[in-house]
Parts: sequence; C-alpha cells; structure tokens
Amino acid sequence: MELTAAGSQPSIPGNPDYFTGTVWLDRIIQAPAPARVRALRVSFAPGARTAWHTHPLGQTLHVLSGLGLFQTAGEPAVLIRPGDTLWIPPGEKHWHGAAPATTMVHLAIQEGGEAGETTWLEQVSDADYAAVSAIA
Repeated sequence: MELTAAGSQPSIPGNPDYFTGTVWLDRIIQAPAPARVRALRVSFAPGARTAWHTHPLGQTLHVLSGLGLFQTAGEPAVLIRPGDTLWIPPGEKHWHGAAPATTMVHLAIQEGGEAGETTWLEQVSDADYAAVSAIA
C-alpha cells in the first residue's frame, strides 16, 4: 500500500502546447507497472480547453463541478455537467474544457505506459470554440 497525503504533490499548470487558457492538473494516481492506470483532476478556468487529442487505450472523464464542453471530431459538441461520465473509445479524436462563463473540473482516467500515451494534435481555435460554446 502506498498513501499519497493530500497536499503533498504540487498542482501542475497545463502545458500551453496542449491547453488553451488556464488549466491546472493534480495527479491522483500513476500506478507503477504492471498496472497502467493514471488519473488526474483537471481544473479549467472559464473558456479553457484541451487541444484535439486521442488516447490509444481510451479515456474516461467524470465531471466533478462546473459546466463543460466535449466534442468528438465530426460531431456536435455536448454540454457536460457534474456527475456526467464519458467514455471516449481508443483513437477517438476529441477535446474537452470549460464553458465560456464557468469553471469545470473533471477526473481524467486512462491507461498509461508504452501503449497508452496521449497523442496531442492541433489546438481548438477561438473561432471553433465560439461556434460550439453557444450551447452553454
């Protein structure tokens, strides 16, 4: 058993290569091999969002607070609320972030390791974000 005490790990600012706006990452678990589970609490300021990306082994998002937006490439964006859980299948190109006027916090759970690294793609432009944010 390994206990990670609350407050013992610093929050990490989101890398601007992968995020637009202010985003904070708090690691919950990065299990040692042979386990591969990784979980982060991700806090988005209003309007902040990820770049487009994929996960080779899929990803689960569970919204903790606020209002957010989620979009799969080629599909309409959806509004996500506290208590919503999304399963994103392996290889599905998507982005997620906060609605324009509110913060959003979610858990991001995926498998890591050699086969599970995120593939980061292009940023979601301000124009594309504005086009879908009207649903919020």
